[in-house]
Amino acid sequence: MSHHLKPHHKLFTLFLLLALGFLSCKTSDNNTNQLKIAKTYYTALNTADTATMTTLVSDSIVIREQEDNYEERFSNAGYIQWLIWDAVFKPTYKVLELKQDGDTVKAKISKIDTRLLFLHEEPMVWYETIQFDNHQIKHVVRTTYEVFHLDKFLKNRSLLTNWINKNHPELNGFLQDQTVVGGVKYLKAIELYSNTE
Repeated sequence: MSHHLKPHHKLFTLFLLLALGFLSCKTSDNNTNQLKIAKTYYTALNTADTATMTTLVSDSIVIREQEDNYEERFSNAGYIQWLIWDAVFKPTYKVLELKQDGDTVKAKISKIDTRLLFLHEEPMVWYETIQFDNHQIKHVVRTTYEVFHLDKFLKNRSLLTNWINKNHPELNGFLQDQTVVGGVKYLKAIELYSNTE
């Protein structure tokens, strides 16, 4: 039996090698794209770039807190509204780590803003995983917190809401209202409360 490949076998082998090469390039390109999308996402969070964010997230996006098994589902428009609310507090998001992990991107994030400075008194730091669907962000899962003092956060929030209920009932509901109006009320509540201390 001859050990030489027949012409059509050679062609098949060549095709197979080309296909494998193409697939590995495609995976590599996909990973590069996902890292780029993730970087752009965090920049858009920092700058409240609504136009860019609209293109980065899917028709709907799920933000999940793994530690307490809680999740929020947003439409694209709903997430943009949340972004505008978040921007009221002038946040600073810092990407401390960012790496590809299979079909996902894993990140370590630090965040501080006016609201968190009051409630938490220092930046919060957490790990999260970004999952994609057709080059758009579909899920953001906060897996673990490295710095989050829940007791302090809840105590300060409770002090604020109780004081507002008693002294400025016109601002009631600021906690649940994740719109610009709600954000402005939240800021006003913090300002009024802080001026009494």
